[in-house]
Amino acid sequence: MKICFPVSQNKGLDSQVYNHFGSAPMFLLVDAEQRSVAEEVNRDVNHQHGACRPLRTLGGQEVDAIVVGGIGAGALSGLNQAGLKVYRAEAATIAENLDRFLKQELVELTPAKTCGEQHRHHCGSHHGKTEIEAGCGL
Repeated sequence: MKICFPVSQNKGLDSQVYNHFGSAPMFLLVDAEQRSVAEEVNRDVNHQHGACRPLRTLGGQEVDAIVVGGIGAGALSGLNQAGLKVYRAEAATIAENLDRFLKQELVELTPAKTCGEQHRHHCGSHHGKTEIEAGCGL
């Protein structure tokens, strides 16, 4: 199983999960069984707010799930339409979130739990913290 994590820096499994999917500089694609990591640059990082093309951001990489600190409703919808489930990060590092994902302890995100209008001025400004750590209220 391959899981995608948005990050600002590649520190392998010790990387911090980035606060917002669409504006992450890169993604780490983690093979859950091997615990190996591959880096993918965000090809849509300069999109306008609300205009993220989530499959373009991944550069055609196939993944089974995505774990994020935060995500907009449009990006979530695009990923869901492609058959991908998106989960909220509950810890800071990829390793911690991977363990929780494998134990089925992460919450699957729904449109009601995205960075919507009420979070417009907060999402993307948490300096690497997840929405939970930054108190975004998701």
